[in-house]
Amino acid sequence: MAVQAVPTKGNLIAYKKSLSLARNGYELLDKKRNILVREMMTLIDRASEIQDKIDVTYSKAYLALQRANVKMGFIDDIASSIPEEDSLRLSYRSVMGVEVPIVTIEADENPGLYYGMQTTNSAIDEAYYCFHEVKLLTAELAEVENSVYRLADAIKKTQKRANALKNIMIPRFEEGVKFITDALDEKDREEFSRLKVIKAQKESKKNEA
Repeated sequence: MAVQAVPTKGNLIAYKKSLSLARNGYELLDKKRNILVREMMTLIDRASEIQDKIDVTYSKAYLALQRANVKMGFIDDIASSIPEEDSLRLSYRSVMGVEVPIVTIEADENPGLYYGMQTTNSAIDEAYYCFHEVKLLTAELAEVENSVYRLADAIKKTQKRANALKNIMIPRFEEGVKFITDALDEKDREEFSRLKVIKAQKESKKNEA
């Protein structure tokens, strides 16, 4: 790549400063990327565990619901007695400057029942508790999966900036430093040679006199 900088000591200082900043920036971005990758991999493992729990719990819930339907027929009235969930809350936490969500539901692990015990059976209770657990797990999974997406996007952007520093900016500044240093060294050698010639000429004139 061509370096257009004028070979002066001022430009050499400026290029060295820019090179140092670029190298520090690359190190920081590389550390940020590694931290984000570790965080994302941890969340991916957690998401897999939650999904497994949801699959198992859904299977239990639908099996219990089928048993309840067999024993009691369709239970639309009982289902309509369950209130809509409105306690979902969303906040955020920062991971190396990346805002990731925190999803919470203000609900007890063992909620109360909203239907009469005399007109229902244990299969409905089991289905209700299983679906309640699925609701909590789904909120947790939504938090984790959205966090993974945001972290993956941040990792991509961080890697792109790090690559730009490593492959473009740092080599450019290194070449600039080398170009200016070589030019100044050559100028110093020329000046030294010129001074030697002048000195030799003065000594020659002094001897002739």
